[in-house]
Amino acid sequence: MQYHRLGNTSMQVSRLAFGCMSLKKDNPDAANILQQAAESGINYFDTADLYEQGYNEILVGKALREKRKNIFLATKVGNQWRPDGSGWDWNPSRSYILKAVEESLKRLGTDYIDLYQLHGGTMQDPIDETIAAFEELVQQGKVRYYGISSIRPVVIRNWLERSHLSEVMLQYSLLDRRPEETILPLLQNQNIGVMVRGAIAQGLLIDKSSKPYLGHDASAVEKAAKAIAGISGNRLSAALGFVWHHPAVTSIVAGIRTSVQLQEALKAAEAPPLTETQYEMLQHAVSPLLYTEHR
Repeated sequence: MQYHRLGNTSMQVSRLAFGCMSLKKDNPDAANILQQAAESGINYFDTADLYEQGYNEILVGKALREKRKNIFLATKVGNQWRPDGSGWDWNPSRSYILKAVEESLKRLGTDYIDLYQLHGGTMQDPIDETIAAFEELVQQGKVRYYGISSIRPVVIRNWLERSHLSEVMLQYSLLDRRPEETILPLLQNQNIGVMVRGAIAQGLLIDKSSKPYLGHDASAVEKAAKAIAGISGNRLSAALGFVWHHPAVTSIVAGIRTSVQLQEALKAAEAPPLTETQYEMLQHAVSPLLYTEHR
């Protein structure tokens, strides 16, 4: 497993990260899969208080408790469940964040969180208040670093200008190259870690039937998938390889729910990098999209 420094932190994180959202309550192998991942070299595990009303944090914390010192534990805050469990509301207030972190720490069974992320972000947020909450948690030692999970360029730029964040999680794939326009170069220039989700575009690049995706019609999606298949017999390696090729990318957060998926992802992480010719071929397979909102 290769490891990269996460932005301006001192932490080396695995280029393949484990997205824990896919592990559900009814999965009897969930704990074993998490432990297999850690033993295989994955040291970055991403969860959120939103996932299954906090159960996902409990699962992750319990499964990895004995390996706590050797893993990088990331969770998120900002989506507040309603008391009746009917859904959640956006709440980036300082008071909520300071309350929510205590509950996440308890569920995770740890006294610190390696990376605490705002789970979204809008231009209507009380951003200075939100940032102050994260800074306070860092000073208290409850959080080591903080970041934001967002696809909105205007929100990301605002955080870059007004905070000391260390990481941004965003969506990026062959079918969603919007971050290439300005955000990835900006994050790279400012030495901010980039965690990528959605690298296989909901499976459309590797094994799902073509359908419209973002601004692409079904034929464009099919063309992209065929280009991926033309690179290698292992479509997952090619799809992830495209994302890893960008120098701004620190790691890919892969949603994993079975041992088979884990082994496939680990195999992809060890595959040779794409050649420049292969990368350029993929770039020309489908026209990149641009952000039309939140620019």
